[in-house]
Amino acid sequence: MTDEKKEKRIQNLKEVMKKERGYLPATYTYIAEKDVDFMEAYNNLYEKALTDGKVLPAKTRELIAIALLAYRGLNDAVYEHAKRALRLGATKEEIMEAIETSIIPGGAPTFASGLQALVRIEEDEKKGK
Repeated sequence: MTDEKKEKRIQNLKEVMKKERGYLPATYTYIAEKDVDFMEAYNNLYEKALTDGKVLPAKTRELIAIALLAYRGLNDAVYEHAKRALRLGATKEEIMEAIETSIIPGGAPTFASGLQALVRIEEDEKKGK
């Protein structure tokens, strides 16, 4: 593959990922530039897992992802996925319920991680972001 074709694939992939997610982590840009084939495969998996499925809509899938990411303590990821859930039509109340649901299997740290994302979103709103 020519360098020009590869660069076009990389640029297209980065645009697709940013449009779908609403953000593009620097780590994704890095791996796309180093191994575009791998990142395309990863992005295909992402799309299968977090866009509309046969039964669950993307919004519901995001709510599930939020609870799992909170369980893992990945605060920045919880925040980004909560913002995406809002763009997909979820309400803050739905996000709150997903976080509340996680307290029994995940405990208080999971709950706190999820709440931090909601607090951050509300702070962003106050700042006009």
